[in-house]
Order: sequence, then structure tokens, then C-alpha cells
Amino acid sequence: MEGQASSHSPIFEMILNGDVGRAALARAKEKASGAMEEWQVEHQEGQLAVDVYETKKEVVIVSTMAGADTSHIEVYIHSDLLTIRGRRVMPVDADEIENTFHQECFWGTFSRSIVLPVEVKADLAAAEYVNGVLTVRVPKQRMDAKIPVVIVEE
Repeated sequence: MEGQASSHSPIFEMILNGDVGRAALARAKEKASGAMEEWQVEHQEGQLAVDVYETKKEVVIVSTMAGADTSHIEVYIHSDLLTIRGRRVMPVDADEIENTFHQECFWGTFSRSIVLPVEVKADLAAAEYVNGVLTVRVPKQRMDAKIPVVIVEE
């Protein structure tokens, strides 16, 4: 193997030649523009703002997501983790825009995961979306049940 021309990287050559203990330098190669691998595609995602409230009987999660179509909103609860995902479509065709002078609204996919503060009955959760506001109500588990203690005298 030594003395032969190889197409392997310098690090790989070190391993093959048993030179692992020596200091080595491997140069990074710049990729041609537009040649990104699929897993490297940049994906920008907005983070949803949420309010979490507790009542005597339930946990209530409220989030504003004006402009999101209900067919693009998903709500998941797994154990104590609530995840809201969705997408807002920009009402103006991006190809028509010549200049953007100011932009604060997020358009595209968004998500938010939060750990619920108490044990809940996830299978009884309900959500409604009215006027751009999503409200999720999740009943709490009853955790304050009294357990009778029997005292046995010896």
C-alpha cells in the first residue's frame, strides 16, 4: 500500500499506513456552489410563541398563528410533551417581490415543543382554532387522591 498513488484522504491514509499516533493535517475542500447534499439543505423554521395556563381541571395552551390554514396545523401530545407544528403561506407571491423594506412576520413552517408542567390525560385533549388563535385544552390527571392508611397494632 505504501508508495502507491491513492485517492484516499490524508486522514484515511494515516489510518491505513498506521500513522495514527503522528500529528497530521487534513485540508477541507470547498464544495462547488449549488452542489449541496440533500441532508445539508438549510431549513429555516420559526418558533411559535405559546402561553401555558393551569386551571383546577386542565392545562390550557394558547398560541397565535394568524394566517395558518387548519389543514397545515398539527398538535401532538406524547406523555408530558406537547408539540405544535404548522405552516403559514405568504399571501404575496415571492417572485413578485423586488425589494423587502421591513419584515417581521415569519412565513413558512413553524413548530414548538413544550414539556407540560403536570401529568395529563393526553387522550382527552381537545384543540380549537378561532380567528388565528389555537387553544389546546388537556385535562389533568387526578394526583391528589387520598389513600387510607390502616394502622395495625401488634
